[in-house]
Amino acid sequence: MLRRVESNQTVAKVGRMTGTRFLTAVAVAVLFSSSSLAHHSFAAFDQNKIVSLSGTVKDWQWTNPHTWLVLEVPGESGAVEEWNIEGQSPQVLRREQGISRDIIKAGDKVVVRIHPRRDGSHGGSFMSVTAADGHEIGQKP
Repeated sequence: MLRRVESNQTVAKVGRMTGTRFLTAVAVAVLFSSSSLAHHSFAAFDQNKIVSLSGTVKDWQWTNPHTWLVLEVPGESGAVEEWNIEGQSPQVLRREQGISRDIIKAGDKVVVRIHPRRDGSHGGSFMSVTAADGHEIGQKP
């Protein structure tokens, strides 16, 4: 429904109010979108390096927003080292790499290829997993 505006001053005031609300909405959208993008950054991982880890699956967490594989790997000293490997969301792993929740389970012996953490800690970004039977799933080299 149209309404009649009596003066130019009223038109200017209505225009400024709409402009302020618009700018506020844009600022809020930018604020939330940048934090969302920062959350999904894989900058903590060295995308130029690939490390293969042989070990035993301790836990396979099929959760949003990221999957996690906890792998027990024998270290050089013989002590078991726990590696925390971050993967994409379950939806991405299923759709783009053919990986499902039941592809691996605790106790499985596997070889996992990762991009290691830049800080040298025991972790990385998931690339692929090879089961004990030799079946590989995930990103190919």
